[in-house]
Amino acid sequence: METGDDRRLKLEGFRASGVDPYPHDFPDRTEISTVRTQHDSLEAGAETSDTCRIAGRLTARREMGKQAFLDLRDGTGKLQAQARVDELGQDEFDSIVSLDLGDILGVEGTIFVSKRGELSVRVTSWTLLAKSLRPPPEKHHGLTDTETRYRRRELDLIANDESRDLFRLRAKTVTGVRAYLDQAGFVEVETPILQPLYGGALARPFTTHHNSLDRDLYLRIATELYLKRLVVGGIDRVYELGRDFRNEGISMKHNPEFTMVEWYEAYSDYDDQARRLEELVSGVARDVLGTTEVERDGKKIDLAPPWRRVTLRDAIREESGIDVMEHPSRDELAAAMGGEVDPTAGWGKLVDELLSKQVEPKLIEPTFITDYPVELSPFAKNHRSEEGLVERWEAFIGGMEIANAFSELNDPDEQRRRFEQQAEEIERGDDEAQPHDEAFLEALEAGMPPTGGVGLGIDRLVMILSGATSLREVLLFPAMRD
Repeated sequence: METGDDRRLKLEGFRASGVDPYPHDFPDRTEISTVRTQHDSLEAGAETSDTCRIAGRLTARREMGKQAFLDLRDGTGKLQAQARVDELGQDEFDSIVSLDLGDILGVEGTIFVSKRGELSVRVTSWTLLAKSLRPPPEKHHGLTDTETRYRRRELDLIANDESRDLFRLRAKTVTGVRAYLDQAGFVEVETPILQPLYGGALARPFTTHHNSLDRDLYLRIATELYLKRLVVGGIDRVYELGRDFRNEGISMKHNPEFTMVEWYEAYSDYDDQARRLEELVSGVARDVLGTTEVERDGKKIDLAPPWRRVTLRDAIREESGIDVMEHPSRDELAAAMGGEVDPTAGWGKLVDELLSKQVEPKLIEPTFITDYPVELSPFAKNHRSEEGLVERWEAFIGGMEIANAFSELNDPDEQRRRFEQQAEEIERGDDEAQPHDEAFLEALEAGMPPTGGVGLGIDRLVMILSGATSLREVLLFPAMRD
């Protein structure tokens, strides 16, 4: 059985013979996909005078007497290389066939097609580009051992075409989101990740310390409050796409750091933004997949507009039989729910619990849940016709939330009152409540136009488009327990 010591002996052998096993570059390389595209019309047995220089990882080797076939894979595909004694000489032939799986090498040679129809390059010279000191994972190891796949993503990518394809899909999704917002006239900005005060969501933050300033700072939980200050400043359409951080549990749908895009559009409301989200998601799906249809748990889901709309009150009543508006106090709602409830949870948190446990798992088709209690939405504008509610929706697909939106609260006095309500929740013991932010209030006092805002989870959108069932599948390096 091969060991790491065997590989190190070969490494030292190359160095002793004057070969640098880690050269600086391999110029004039052609990507394997390009070679394939340029020669895809050749028939079995065809010989050409075309030459190429390709490089990649050695993934398979088959020796047949005085010739050997080596499979090389780069980031674009795989190509077979043929090494022959009569072309290379015995010493060079012996050296190339002594390479280990996982080694990275470059070859130069002529293009031909084997009698079996395999496009190949006949090696006239080759260069070791990186000696691998660890054996690659077995072909099926990375497909089944999820712990290894998540902890050692590089091995997963080496072993699994599916993983490489998924993260290319993720990259295309991010590109598509940016393209949609850019084309709609939004300005992309960057706001602080290290913040003197966290806010913009109901979540517990990560805390760190800045030595020079001698003060605690927080990793942002959202970009909302800074982006709305930019709307105040006259950037009428603004967005940021980047990482947020929430000190919360890990689950199939949660990771302590995640990618969000938030956008804000002056002179619009939550209805306008519902239409914009439908356009964005369906358009990105067409760009990435070529269709608006996705499949999840054996069910086909069409992302094309219009999406279903149902109020939060009706959705909870349909699934649980509880009309939350008929139980307006915490104690009344807790009694209606039965069983033990979190003693630190206020009325709004209990409503959210009913939504997440009773309703959310059943929202498979794209659905907007609309019109939330004010207690759950400290930054949303009061509903224009329903007392005690705000103009807010959350979008759900495949049994999980993907986006959240408000008609943004722009009344500074009402916002101040909401902060005071949140302070009461903090006193109750809710460590996810929104702290008082005087700088944001001062910005609102300068005047913010009517504004619609949306936060869209990129990781969850990729889950929908790829069919992944766990957030860890779509994160290159998810948080893991020791």
